[in-house]
Amino acid sequence: MTDVQLARQSWRRLEPLHGMIYFVPEATERYAALGLDVHAGYFASRSAAFGAASPELVIATFYNFCPALVRRALPAAWEAVTPEKILQARYDAADAALRRGGIHELPGLAETAALARRAAEHACEQPQGRPLFAAHATLPWPSDPLLELWHAQTLLREFRGDGHVATLLAEGVGPLEALVLHGASGGVPTIFLKLSRAWPEEEWLAAEESLRGRGLLAGDELTAEGRALKQRIEDRTDELAAPAYAALSDGELARLAELARPFGRGVVGAGLLNIGG
Repeated sequence: MTDVQLARQSWRRLEPLHGMIYFVPEATERYAALGLDVHAGYFASRSAAFGAASPELVIATFYNFCPALVRRALPAAWEAVTPEKILQARYDAADAALRRGGIHELPGLAETAALARRAAEHACEQPQGRPLFAAHATLPWPSDPLLELWHAQTLLREFRGDGHVATLLAEGVGPLEALVLHGASGGVPTIFLKLSRAWPEEEWLAAEESLRGRGLLAGDELTAEGRALKQRIEDRTDELAAPAYAALSDGELARLAELARPFGRGVVGAGLLNIGG
């Protein structure tokens, strides 16, 4: 049985490698060159693995963005660009940003990419119930080790994300409630969640009141019950993500976690996760 904590550690340490694509200027510049603003570039680039995704498909699979924000970006983005072009722009941006940060020069790149790829390919054998992951699983593997590692972590991230959405649904936590809980937990500043997800303030306040009514929120802070729910969601998400790593032995998974650390730290140290790059 896969060591769930080791699997989480491996994912968490490598996650900055994937996550930087949402913040670096290389991405926004390439999307702008295709005629897309920041929001259209984000929604189109992440959903392009589906093809010309509808707003409804993105609302369903991305889960926590205000539907009106999605509908302002899609389907209009597909009038300016094809899914193939923006996918290529996304890979080009990832490559350029990671190279700017010197990530391609870190030791152990080939070994890290090989281990992460084995986990990602094993995940590809179990796409059921994971639509956003399954779409990305159809994309071809890059031949360059740096982009191979980025693609592997992207797959592992979306595999985990689909499981997280399933867990939220099972726990009766809606998209806006999930954001409120996340902000109240201190993981991400609430102001960032409000700005990036663009829910109207009155709807945000209503979600807070709903959570207070459920005994999960007291003022702006999680109650003991709220903290327990948040932890239960994280634990179940970890459990649902762990099968991706079953192709690796415990020793190989520990090795991946060890190798992953300098890559995640390298991304953070290079400032690639800073808003605006």
